[in-house]
Amino acid sequence: MNQKGAGGLNEAMLCAGGTLSLPDLTIGARSWRIIEMALLYVAAPFAVDAAVHDGGIPVFIALIPVLAIILIVLLIDRTFSLRRELTRGFSLAQLGSILLVFAIGGGIVATYVAEYLPSLFLEFPRNRPETYQRIMLLYPLMSVIAQELVYRTFFFHRYGLLFGRAWWLAILLNGALFGLGHIVIGTPLAIYGSAAIGVLFAWRYAIARSFWAVFIEHTLWGWLVFTIGIGRFFFTGVGILSWR
Repeated sequence: MNQKGAGGLNEAMLCAGGTLSLPDLTIGARSWRIIEMALLYVAAPFAVDAAVHDGGIPVFIALIPVLAIILIVLLIDRTFSLRRELTRGFSLAQLGSILLVFAIGGGIVATYVAEYLPSLFLEFPRNRPETYQRIMLLYPLMSVIAQELVYRTFFFHRYGLLFGRAWWLAILLNGALFGLGHIVIGTPLAIYGSAAIGVLFAWRYAIARSFWAVFIEHTLWGWLVFTIGIGRFFFTGVGILSWR
């Protein structure tokens, strides 16, 4: 197994938790993975955006081909174990870090909305409690799992080796691509906000290499967005994710 220990942010930390071995990539293989990354994380979001907004296709339907390709690649890849990825835990220290960052960062965001956007603050749970409850229940299952498999598990397993020791570049690029992936929503806040929080998720995954650690962190921030009243800026206006 060509993999170093998990003692810090080094080359080994840029793989997924379910990575069994790190293959030696030829120049041709590296070039193809760069092209592949551009197709899946840059071209595909624009294609999905066109299908949703120009073709009127529900966003979940438009995303199926991309999700299917990524899942198939993971399942047939002998250097990756989905079972290992989904059974890998994380430490109490990591949980404490997740909760501390959320308490501080989430508190700042909630305070800002309450102060400067008072008409939106808590309007969703107050005005539509039943819909709010359904979203809080379904969001982790219907959205977070797929997003984390695509943007953290697959990205770090498939493309982590491309960055060598430039772990910071992998994390920043992952955040930027995560923001671009939200272009279908059609609001600047969805793109830039997702890019910023995507950097946090990418850093968390690079450190913990735990799907469930970043799943919990992603869920907490998503719940916050819907609770404090800015969820409308993170919903697409077409298809089954329509906010209105």
